[in-house]
Amino acid sequence: MTSEHVRPEVPPSGTGCAECEEAAGWWVHLRRCAQCGHVGCCDSSPGQHATAHFRATGHPVVQSFEPSEEWGWDYARERVLPLPDLAPPTSHPEDQPSPGPEGRVPADWEEHIHA
Repeated sequence: MTSEHVRPEVPPSGTGCAECEEAAGWWVHLRRCAQCGHVGCCDSSPGQHATAHFRATGHPVVQSFEPSEEWGWDYARERVLPLPDLAPPTSHPEDQPSPGPEGRVPADWEEHIHA
């Protein structure tokens, strides 16, 4: 990992998955790109937008965007890695449920996730 892949000063793109928000979709958990701040949904989510963002941009490093989680992941090397503190906020709001967002998660959501 090089410093070009981690830009601590860049804020997150929002409090939810950018693509799911545009499509009125939902997610299981959120991941934040450490390079550009894009917030996307995890690979368990129907959209898998965080991985799609990596494939589209080549930005390999994400950090969990869940409250109380600070781990980083390098898609290119497929490994967990430590990251410096990123610009706040470092997670979605604590009152935002996971899966989320509230009101858009289907009752049978577990039938729609990727294992």
